[in-house]
Amino acid sequence: MKKLFTILFVILGLNAFAQEAMTEGVIKTKTTMSSPNAEVNAQFAMIGDILSVTYFKDGFTRTETSNVMTGNSVAVIDSNAKEMLMYMDNMAGKVYMKNSYEPSEEDLKDITVEKTGETKDILGYSCAKYVTTISKNGATVNMDIYATDKLAAVSNQTTSFGDTIKGYPLLMEMKMNQGGMDMVITMEVTEIKKESVSSDKFDLTPPDGYKQVDKLGGM
Repeated sequence: MKKLFTILFVILGLNAFAQEAMTEGVIKTKTTMSSPNAEVNAQFAMIGDILSVTYFKDGFTRTETSNVMTGNSVAVIDSNAKEMLMYMDNMAGKVYMKNSYEPSEEDLKDITVEKTGETKDILGYSCAKYVTTISKNGATVNMDIYATDKLAAVSNQTTSFGDTIKGYPLLMEMKMNQGGMDMVITMEVTEIKKESVSSDKFDLTPPDGYKQVDKLGGM
């Protein structure tokens, strides 16, 4: 019995530590794509998993995404100034976009968000469930989002929701139909580490050799 209590104490202690608010660290995320359509699924299989690393510190967040097929992309966010720099290097070339990430009232008209009251434990963090819908240009994306308020990071994947979603998403499942093809995109955080991060990672100066555009595809 004493041994059992010791094991329970260790487990509860680890969970309590994980629930502490983290202001600086590194987050790793895996994105997978699937479809009931065999042809689309085969194309997704060629792309494989898309891996991202997110660094956060002092109100800044940097997410680096890399994949052999889709190329490399970076998003740097200054949550104090509500500003974001995004740049991409792939077959389409080197391009960047820099602006405020706060959605306009017009943008928010296309979005519905419901906080369900449900929670899910992910990597030791209690995450609130949000059910969202984005309808634009005749297309609809339905998303289930599980977010924790214990990480001081900002996801560039949820900036379009404004303040309607509180916290950083540890799990997102997007369901959509493109060209008559159903598909599911799942973004899942696989690791969270508390560690020191260099401030150099959060430079919002556009990199040399990149062309400015109004919109970035695939980000």
